[in-house]
Amino acid sequence: MSGQFVAFFILSLLTIGGAVFMISLQKVVHQVVALAFSFLSIAGLYVMLEAEFVAVTQVLVYAGSISILMLFGIMLTRHDAHEDTGRGKFKFLAFIVVAAFFVLVFMGIQTMNIEGTPANFSQQNNVLEIGKLMFSQYVIPFEIMSVLLLVALVGAIILAKREADDK
Repeated sequence: MSGQFVAFFILSLLTIGGAVFMISLQKVVHQVVALAFSFLSIAGLYVMLEAEFVAVTQVLVYAGSISILMLFGIMLTRHDAHEDTGRGKFKFLAFIVVAAFFVLVFMGIQTMNIEGTPANFSQQNNVLEIGKLMFSQYVIPFEIMSVLLLVALVGAIILAKREADDK
């Protein structure tokens, strides 16, 4: 068992654990923190794949910006922290379904026969290639996403102002 396998296993467990905590925690702020934790673990997996630029982008955009934007949206809008979502009724059944799915996926992965040689990316400068693609072919979707995030933040502020005026 190599160190790379152990690191992958730990990062995978942290990613899945963050996702499970995100859907199982009751408070929205705790869910956002668990989601950010999962995003950071995914960035670690990108580092293992030697995609450093994608890992840094993952940390900056998802773990940083999206999580902060979600927290601002939560803080700016009114919500009832003591809502009864009815999650406790089917927790055991959900656990059984998730465990069965995990076992099926694990068995499927273990029985796969993957042959071939690993790719050698050390000769390529992936940051240069991503930069060329980003600013030539994908500049419009990149700018549209920035406008979309700005509109979401302005919308949250407008909703919070309307709710404050209604009081």
